[in-house]
Amino acid sequence: MIGRSAVICTVPSLATRVTPGQAADTKQLVALLDQVAVNQPGGGRPRKRPDSLAADKAYSSKANRAALRARKIKAVIPERDDQKANRARKGASGGRPPDFDAEKYKNRNQVERGFNRRKHWRALATRYDKLADSYQATLDLAETLDWLRAIPDQTP
Repeated sequence: MIGRSAVICTVPSLATRVTPGQAADTKQLVALLDQVAVNQPGGGRPRKRPDSLAADKAYSSKANRAALRARKIKAVIPERDDQKANRARKGASGGRPPDFDAEKYKNRNQVERGFNRRKHWRALATRYDKLADSYQATLDLAETLDWLRAIPDQTP
């Protein structure tokens, strides 16, 4: 049976990963980044590394930030309140806060709107498909149609 899906989502979606319901989404970040491959317009090797990654506070772990740093991807992730408190409690040895670009983070609402558009698909929202492959196919179809709706008309 399928639980929630962990998704890095833009239009078009860069990568999706279906996970069991009890699996933490944040632990899927590295596996999702490994799936990213954007074809170049003129051909050649696909691009595997985005310039930055915007995520919510749940992804603000040391492991995720280290993985993004190792790949030279700028993390646009706000720091959780408990992490701020732990750093403040340690005083000068707590280190400095991670960089955070509030202006770039404002664009993250597009990701949330993408999740909401997926919920319009009843089969996705209710996890109707019981097999991971069927659920992934339905998700791919929904994302493809969403991407096609976003492309402006090319009529002459």
